[in-house]
Amino acid sequence: MNLYGRDFLKLLDFTPQEISYLVDLAGELKDKKQKGILHEELKGKNVALIFEKTSTRTRCAFEVAAHDLGMGSTYLNPTDSQIGKKESIADTARVLAGMFDGIEYRGFEQEIVENIASHSKVPVWNGLTNEFHPTQMLADLLTIKEHFGHLKGIRLAYLGDARYNTGNSLMVMCAKMGMHFVAVSNKKYFPSQELIDTCQEIAKETGATLEFTEDVFAGTKGADVISTDIWVSMGEPDEVWEERIKDLEPYRVTMDVMKNAGDKAVFMHCLPSFHDLNTGIGKDIKNKYGLDEMEVTDEVFESDRSIVFREAENRMHTIKAVMLATLKKD
Repeated sequence: MNLYGRDFLKLLDFTPQEISYLVDLAGELKDKKQKGILHEELKGKNVALIFEKTSTRTRCAFEVAAHDLGMGSTYLNPTDSQIGKKESIADTARVLAGMFDGIEYRGFEQEIVENIASHSKVPVWNGLTNEFHPTQMLADLLTIKEHFGHLKGIRLAYLGDARYNTGNSLMVMCAKMGMHFVAVSNKKYFPSQELIDTCQEIAKETGATLEFTEDVFAGTKGADVISTDIWVSMGEPDEVWEERIKDLEPYRVTMDVMKNAGDKAVFMHCLPSFHDLNTGIGKDIKNKYGLDEMEVTDEVFESDRSIVFREAENRMHTIKAVMLATLKKD
């Protein structure tokens, strides 16, 4: 499998075989990391990390992965980067491509990272956009494979707002890998019909199934994986919070949901999660809306059903696989 020089912008760009290769490579790199085996296979290279949206997991995953591979990394935060402000996206891409061996972008519209890639002579990786979150999907796949031993046929139910990066990407992931995806939400929070149609065509080739329901217990019955995400992104106005909470509170992941899924079901979440009052945001939500927890109860989050921290760790191993596969010339 040769992915040298490829961009990693969304899973739609990759075949199931290529995705499986990256997941397996991540598993090999994780094994080396855990055994203390050095794997500085990209020593001497350098990568630029553009973050128009700040992050804990994505930044740390890219920086540690780069370090483990022997690379240097330069972090550009929202105030450091002039992309699209004082300098065009095209010019920024060409400048950075002349100094670095790879470029990561985490920010807003998918068209921005696609534009960077179209003007870059080095690989570009999507750390998250409004529409897609492909590195998270590789981490989810590795986590699911580690837990169940296989991917094909796994039934994943996603509760909450399925219109944006996480919901979209989970649907694409399941379609590509022959898994079964169920969006469980108020119907106005389902993915776009255009993306659904695209994934349905993929599913015909892979044996995947896609379902969409407003019925929590019908949608989660027999699921292997129950997944969710935060309901509202920071910076959105108060009226959005009020509407989102009203619409999505019935789709909170509770222990009743987990029991309905079955004894083998596990809980996954890309984090951060508002499952308690131990954050400033959690306290604000309590004061404004009277909620002690949002998209998932603390009981589920802290239970032995929850594999969210293994999932978080796997971000680093899968990101490392993407960088190694696209930067190492065989």
